[in-house]
Amino acid sequence: MKAESKTIKQTSTDEDWDLIITPRKKWWDLQLRDVWQYRDLIALFVRRDFVSRYKQTILGPLWFIIQPLLTSFVFTVIFGNIAQLPTDGLPQMLFYMSGNILWNYFSTCLTSTSTTFTANAHLFGKVYFPRLVMPISVVISNLITFGMQFAFFLIYSLYFFLRGSAVVLTSWAFALPLLLVLMAGLGLGFGIIISSMTTKYRDLQYLVSFGVGLWMYATPVIYPVSSIPEKWRWVADVNPVTPIIETFRMGFLGAGEASWARLAYSAVFMVVVLFIGTIIFNHVEKTFIDTV
Repeated sequence: MKAESKTIKQTSTDEDWDLIITPRKKWWDLQLRDVWQYRDLIALFVRRDFVSRYKQTILGPLWFIIQPLLTSFVFTVIFGNIAQLPTDGLPQMLFYMSGNILWNYFSTCLTSTSTTFTANAHLFGKVYFPRLVMPISVVISNLITFGMQFAFFLIYSLYFFLRGSAVVLTSWAFALPLLLVLMAGLGLGFGIIISSMTTKYRDLQYLVSFGVGLWMYATPVIYPVSSIPEKWRWVADVNPVTPIIETFRMGFLGAGEASWARLAYSAVFMVVVLFIGTIIFNHVEKTFIDTV
């Protein structure tokens, strides 16, 4: 028996493991290398989210286009015609659509990632994989949705341009990849912070959609920054999403307030929020299954 047990011990020590799961002892032990190793799983989750979203619908992916189109139409009627808010000389439908598609990407990333722990507790309790894989896949799948809406926006802009509207394509359009990174980072950062806190405080999940709606009215989605009174301009200045939307409008419509200094503020804000969110997320994931 002694010889047999010794053989078993020797065999176990000679095994070559691909991954050893150990508890994190430090808050800042992010283990981002593990996330990269599971990039195939991220691709599977992205495909799952994209296919399942409109799998049993009649119109299917057309809803990607119908949603911003109908929202922009409602904004045009209410804020453009009834409230008569200015649009910096741009066609109203085009102005509202430019804000809608960017804001929809940010808000969807935030609200979807804010339920990472509660919505996937059944999966997290059975299979091991880096928990950050789930919110990252949500951000990427929403990026596909944005791509379809952005393509429609370009076609719509071309239509107004051919009709003689004051639509101008400027060099700020080349900043689009940076704008998407900033939007994705902000949505992911705030989302995983809220997701980590909702494991103990479920009230937050009821405040997310309400808070995101209020945030939209503090962001120049339905009005330009130029129309804000000077005493309230600070609200737009502290909002990290404001420079992103204004730069997008300046790049693809030729109207807005864009500057690298304001984009730098958004970038620093995004890095801080994302770093804090990742640390909290990795700390909570060790014990969340006991509280969810």
